[in-house]
Amino acid sequence: MDIIRQYFPLCWLNVSVLKLPRSTRFFKQNLVFYFAIVFFIQFNMVDDIDSIFEVLLETLLTLAFIAVVLMLDGTFHAFIQVSSAILFCENVVALFLAPILFWVTVAEDTPSYMTLGLFLLWDLVIIGRIFKDVLRVNNAAGLVVSLFYFLTSYGGAYGIYSLLVG
Repeated sequence: MDIIRQYFPLCWLNVSVLKLPRSTRFFKQNLVFYFAIVFFIQFNMVDDIDSIFEVLLETLLTLAFIAVVLMLDGTFHAFIQVSSAILFCENVVALFLAPILFWVTVAEDTPSYMTLGLFLLWDLVIIGRIFKDVLRVNNAAGLVVSLFYFLTSYGGAYGIYSLLVG
């Protein structure tokens, strides 16, 4: 529980990821929770057993993107911290996002889409801040890396899945 208290300020942009403890146990717990929450959201939207494959692809692409960026920067030693941080923040946002996604699919009105957009923007900013700290770049570059992260992990999974199934 103490490690959650240390990682939680990341969601409010109040701590640097490099100052957080490295814990493989926390990483594994976040990875399992990430897979479960993304699968829950995906399965309720698509209602297809094939969503397991797409969520697995998203998870693998997420970890691969983090690994490649850190290897290119020479900071691969921080993989556990950075992956834990990103997965933890994604999990926190997803906990808020799950009911909003259901609201969007039921209501399909402007307030629901605006709320969804705000939470997605919050997620983009959090991930951008994490990459900013790790890569030692400015805010704009961190946001660009964050955008590429989302395009790679979510868009890439959707694209690969569409090619294989379609």
